[in-house]
Amino acid sequence: MDYKEKGYEQTGVAMTCRSFEEYVAMFALDEADLQGPLLDVAGGASSFVATARQRGVAAFAADPLYAMAAADIEAYGTEEIAVSTAKLAAIRERFDWSYYGSLERHEANRRQSLRLFCDDYRSPDARAAYVPASLPHLPFADGTFAMVTCSHFLFLYADQFDDAFHRAALAELMRVCKPGGEVRVYPLRSLRWMPYAGMDELLAFVRGSGADVRLPASRLPFIPGSSELLAIRPFGEK
Repeated sequence: MDYKEKGYEQTGVAMTCRSFEEYVAMFALDEADLQGPLLDVAGGASSFVATARQRGVAAFAADPLYAMAAADIEAYGTEEIAVSTAKLAAIRERFDWSYYGSLERHEANRRQSLRLFCDDYRSPDARAAYVPASLPHLPFADGTFAMVTCSHFLFLYADQFDDAFHRAALAELMRVCKPGGEVRVYPLRSLRWMPYAGMDELLAFVRGSGADVRLPASRLPFIPGSSELLAIRPFGEK
């Protein structure tokens, strides 16, 4: 199989294990964005919420993965990191390594993030923070969160999830976001590194739903051609 032509090969949705620092960079977050309450959706075993909670921020995560026990998530994540690292090694010349420095540091970052996540997930007060749920149905009240993030799920799996799913998913992320808060989604490219074909229509739907839309620059160069994120600011009364 020629990965150079086909992009990053993935069957199903991969578990992600990204760090707090990666979230700050890829979502271009600043201190004002991190005051909470925060919600991370489809973040898998990423340590963004774990680190935010350690800093005293009201932070929550939603992913179907959280129906699993910590030991099973740890085993799954360890295997996923090994598999994904091997895939990246086969096409490493296609990526921008200026943030990570090397494939080896990228892998070490994933392993550290998995450890931080599992430590928090096992903690006595973690039950309320990690909610087993999946888009487009989240078990939270309207307007609950000041910042809602969704990393490496929407748009990335455009071959598996259609336009109707993306509309419903963004509508749900906006529903749980406070008016004046923000929903941020990254990346906007597929696993084939292609722009989302229905983006113009999707953004028109979002604006028509009552929201301001921006495409600010991400601070995490890595995926070929991916330099921006989607920022949605709902307005009006909930």
